[in-house]
Amino acid sequence: MAGQRNGRTVHDLRRENRAAVLQRLYFDGPMSRFTLGPATGLSSGSISNVVADLVAEGWVEEAGSVESDGGRPRTLLRVAPSRGRLIGVDVGETRVRVELFDLSLSELARAERPLTLKGHDVGGIAAHISDGIREVLGATDVTDEGLLGVGIGVPGVVARDSELGALVHGQTIDWDAVPLESLLRESGQLPDSVPYFIDNGAKTLGQAEMWFGAGRGTRNAVVVLFGSGVGACVVTEDLAQGRALEWGHLTVRVQGRRCRCGALGCLEAYAGAEALLERWQEAGGRPPGGVDEESALTAMLSAAHPEGDGAAPDPTALLVLEETAEYLGAGLSDLINLFQPERIIVGGWAGLQLGQRFLTAVKRYIPTYALAYPAGRVTIGLGRLGPDAVTVGAATLPLADFFARGGRRAAPVREAELPGWQAALEGRSPK
Repeated sequence: MAGQRNGRTVHDLRRENRAAVLQRLYFDGPMSRFTLGPATGLSSGSISNVVADLVAEGWVEEAGSVESDGGRPRTLLRVAPSRGRLIGVDVGETRVRVELFDLSLSELARAERPLTLKGHDVGGIAAHISDGIREVLGATDVTDEGLLGVGIGVPGVVARDSELGALVHGQTIDWDAVPLESLLRESGQLPDSVPYFIDNGAKTLGQAEMWFGAGRGTRNAVVVLFGSGVGACVVTEDLAQGRALEWGHLTVRVQGRRCRCGALGCLEAYAGAEALLERWQEAGGRPPGGVDEESALTAMLSAAHPEGDGAAPDPTALLVLEETAEYLGAGLSDLINLFQPERIIVGGWAGLQLGQRFLTAVKRYIPTYALAYPAGRVTIGLGRLGPDAVTVGAATLPLADFFARGGRRAAPVREAELPGWQAALEGRSPK
């Protein structure tokens, strides 16, 4: 067929060229037209045409200049941060957090709704998300036209249905094929022209750390998430877009404690924040009453490692944390043996709290449970993006779709029909 080459149309080639320029400017900019050519593999003519179109549309803007060898200064270009907006949502286990970002992922507004441990009523969560979206949009001058999409990180496995869109299977929160996308559409909060992108929260955390945080520069890493529960995302050369792992439900003790999922001996039953606090209380400790889970975990860590002269540590808290360090060491060793990553990155609100106090203790158990060769090549450290990493990662989902479309807006269709937004994540982790 005329206009096609190797199955790709002229339209496909233009979209790919635009995507290449946008991504290079986004991750490595500001850059000049002169340096964009070698960086993208495009000809100078193609660069000129693509840049002219993107500047005319407002997606790319000038960002100063740089001296050239013997010629006039070269104009630097960047993706215009204010041209579009993105929303990231973290459906966590203690709160729903909604954040509005510009294209540089700088936060513009946020809304939070606290949850109880049993507070994952489907209708209530959908209402929290819709209300949060309304609140952050109302706090700014963003119109629906300026919003590129909403990304949502959820606990559990996400499947896709051609009619209903994203279906969430969250066994630990009693969600069975919840049509979250369809529920949000029914709320009428946003027009069909604004797409929703829903994925596992550990995967969105992993994407954020790989693009902007502690995973930057590597293509082979595991990002683990500790909150009330436990999860992970693995990124390898074959899985560059990342894959969520139900790592928290790896069996670490046969006939062990009952997990929230119903099984026995899961890692989450020993290392999740909820389980840690329960184990402390069962061992005779006294978790503070009337506070949220994050505050209670802080109190446990402070009891085990008190500050101030003469303050004695709580031996019960110390014992539970030391046992937990071994469980985590064994769990991380399984990831090392299975995936042989260059890096393991610990994130999530509980992971950041725990990691600051006893990551060294966890590392001591790696040689006991992991194979020597891959264990000797891995580095283990904390995430760099803080407790907001899941929402940042969720916002990368519509951002990746924006790149995949070459800066074109999404058509008013369901996520299940969108053309490969996940493919935009493949190979796009900045070096």
